[in-house]
Amino acid sequence: MPRAVDDSWDIATSVGATAVMVALARAAETASTDPLIRDEFAEVLVSTPELEGVREQVAAWWAPDDDDDADFTVDSRHMIDYQAVRTHFFDGYFAEATAAEIRQVVILAAGLDSRAYRLDWPAGTVVYEIDLPKVLDYKAETLTAHGAIPVADRRPVPVDLRHDWPKALRDAGFDGTRPTAWLAEGLLPFLPAAAQEAMFGSIEALSAPGSRLAVEMFGVDQAKRREAEQRWQQLRAKREARGQDTSFNPFDLWFDDDGRPEAAHWFGAHGWSTRTVNAREEALRLGRAPQSEGRPFTNSFVTATKP
Repeated sequence: MPRAVDDSWDIATSVGATAVMVALARAAETASTDPLIRDEFAEVLVSTPELEGVREQVAAWWAPDDDDDADFTVDSRHMIDYQAVRTHFFDGYFAEATAAEIRQVVILAAGLDSRAYRLDWPAGTVVYEIDLPKVLDYKAETLTAHGAIPVADRRPVPVDLRHDWPKALRDAGFDGTRPTAWLAEGLLPFLPAAAQEAMFGSIEALSAPGSRLAVEMFGVDQAKRREAEQRWQQLRAKREARGQDTSFNPFDLWFDDDGRPEAAHWFGAHGWSTRTVNAREEALRLGRAPQSEGRPFTNSFVTATKP
């Protein structure tokens, strides 16, 4: 479904379904012979009966037909490797933040993120998870039924990031006088540009000195994006003619408006010290080179610290 300014979703529809795709990749990596990351809750979260349709849609998206153009189909191995690299990087970010005595964490658009349950949080750590109510309810109910118990003090904050989420965060107990470790992973393209900039401003206003931030920046060449979209439409038409399911395409859910601030520049201009790590270089460092040079990992991971 095309995005709207004030649309909504549950875990099986729209943006919620992309969280399922990411968790499927983490589950596949965890089950592999030599996993880079271990998320033992990913398989639990994606295996429920209500997600059967989403699993089928993702499988169809990941499994091209022999007649498909290989340059414009999705490679499941590429997706799994990238998610492993991304998860590994941000897991390490949280380990460094807690080593620096930060005990307050905010995960923006938490989706099916299970870090509150699986990371080695020090005593006294509070993890706030912001997402839509139906998404947070699904995760909590599924993991509770599995007998999972959060390691940290997990506090769900059911609110849309396009609304007044700072108030909802404070109402959940957030303390603006304590340093915070923030995470925006897999989020930015699903926000309008104005909401992204407003979110950056709110993070700055809510962050005490010593706070940290990690953001995944999506490297998108607009000309290449348009070309890829045209080829995808051709591929979609071929698949539809063969009777295949073409309903799942996360890129249909991105906001394409201009004027997005780049995280390192924005926070650097507001006095934060920043560091940018190229996702492809990180993948090479971890032994997970892209399967094809035609599909490099073009994103980057930005971390920042407020002095």
